[in-house]
Amino acid sequence: MGDVALPLAFGLGIASFASPCVVPLVPVYLANIAGLTVLTGEPPTRRHILISTILFVGGFGLVFLLMGTALQVVFGAVPMLIKQRIAGTLLILFGVLLYASTRIPQLNFQSRLSMDKARGTGYVRSFMLGSIFAIGWTPCIGPIIGGVLAMAAYGGDVLAAVPPLIAYSLGLGVPFVIMGGLLGTPTGTRLMQVLTRHAYLATILGSITLIVVGVLMFTGRI
Repeated sequence: MGDVALPLAFGLGIASFASPCVVPLVPVYLANIAGLTVLTGEPPTRRHILISTILFVGGFGLVFLLMGTALQVVFGAVPMLIKQRIAGTLLILFGVLLYASTRIPQLNFQSRLSMDKARGTGYVRSFMLGSIFAIGWTPCIGPIIGGVLAMAAYGGDVLAAVPPLIAYSLGLGVPFVIMGGLLGTPTGTRLMQVLTRHAYLATILGSITLIVVGVLMFTGRI
């Protein structure tokens, strides 16, 4: 599993960013992260936007890391064969749930930021927003992060849980940083349009990936 865990977790992070409940709202997220002026004709400096976005990514990355390591502590003593079966089953279930969210609107919701909450700014606030909305994004990307947490708990010890969680956070966070850097540019606008048009495709690919990896894990092939 170690050979595929990091690229898989990173790819699932990108799929989370590209999902229908995240990518269309990237301007709103950036407005809340760096201040409402990012959407005006006189936005703050690129440096301010990038630092704020990086801190936002650090906030949700820390929460995911704490969640994963806590699961590893709880299930660390469970025999590997049993963890293999449990983690594989969970990945399959999360994959099915993720696909179902594209068909059942009631499953496709999350706590969303809004423009009326984008009045403040500040680096500490950006970090705290990342921490808070690591939880608020569920259950829309919950199946994906659930799958990554299952992968993290599958490892042999607490340290083994850290790399896939960091990889997932980077996969989810790097696109935020890139979009922050491109905000207001023609390239950024075109990229947003492409991502929005293909958002459901990213969700379906993420669903298939979770199911396939779950089957391979359950059968002991990875």
